[in-house]
Amino acid sequence: MDFSEEQFHRYARHLILDEVGEEGQKRLLESKVLVVGAGGLGAPALLYLAAAGIGSLGIIDDDEVDLTNLQRQVIHNTKRLGTKKADSAKETIAELNPGIEVNSYNLRLNKKNAANIISFYDVVLDGSDNFETRYLLNDTCYHLNKTLISAALLRFEGQLYTFRQKQNQKTACYRCLFSEAPPPDLVPRCEEAGVLGALAGVMGSLQAVEAIKELLDLGDSMAGRILIFDSLKSGFHTIKVPHNPNCALCGDHPSIQNSPI
Repeated sequence: MDFSEEQFHRYARHLILDEVGEEGQKRLLESKVLVVGAGGLGAPALLYLAAAGIGSLGIIDDDEVDLTNLQRQVIHNTKRLGTKKADSAKETIAELNPGIEVNSYNLRLNKKNAANIISFYDVVLDGSDNFETRYLLNDTCYHLNKTLISAALLRFEGQLYTFRQKQNQKTACYRCLFSEAPPPDLVPRCEEAGVLGALAGVMGSLQAVEAIKELLDLGDSMAGRILIFDSLKSGFHTIKVPHNPNCALCGDHPSIQNSPI
């Protein structure tokens, strides 16, 4: 593909990076990324992926914009209260970068539609807020061999993971870390425990960074590690997470072999 004059100016700061350059930017423009959840994590991730020139973005969210969302979900605004989040995010992206394709899905991901939607994309970002969706994404991406970049937030702490399966390279999947969901009363949701709004910006932006790295094969992947950010202590640290040979999904004797969860 040839860059237009507008694209040369829009992506100029990428083009002068030796690690990206014209070939890398072309790869981004030809890439497809799905973001599940247009909330606290999805909002900044979508903005930076759109700005970076990801050629095709998918947005899945069945919720509507609520006033309580605006403390952290910066892709929406007050005028769009009551609007479907996926449509609101699509409108903002169109204003930011009209040169990319955006597919909005006003639905909830489930066993019936997950594989069909995810199969179209190269990388998936998990910005969901419930364990059912996280396991569904993990299992579907594993079976479709799609890279999954997941993040989670609570109060003042964020966590980031990358899950991918490459030939002869076994790295942990989400089920390696959490074989089953904890009891509902053990892990409170954001509406119960609260969350620092700007923390969502940090973690969602990190998801976008990792997605771009994966698409361009740059730097060190987060696969096999957890990145933890404590905003009160202004500290990042990583923990190695080994592949679990007893994992029900990707272990030596898996019991989950065909359909997601």
